[in-house]
Amino acid sequence: MVLSNTLRASVMGWLKTLSAEVAHEGITCNVVAPGAIRTDRSLETAENLARRQGRSVEEVITERSKTIPAGRYGLPAEYGPLVAFLCSDQAAYITGCVLRVDGGMVRGW
Repeated sequence: MVLSNTLRASVMGWLKTLSAEVAHEGITCNVVAPGAIRTDRSLETAENLARRQGRSVEEVITERSKTIPAGRYGLPAEYGPLVAFLCSDQAAYITGCVLRVDGGMVRGW
């Protein structure tokens, strides 16, 4: 997690710098930060943990879901449309932002 957390902070700094540098060209730069989204990768991670702990995948997912205010993993269909919106003309004035799609999991700024 040390490397991952360090890189996240670096990406956010780079985002702010890049978005300011290219905004005058009509280019937007944003980060969409997913929480627990029910993808093949998140299921693989749950499967590995379940195997190590001798539990079912659904038990692992249910336990993790308790830490998410929405009470569940998000769906790709709840993530993708936001990304598509940010690529649209309607989002032309949104730049340098971090948008969380995490069911309220991250409680800080």
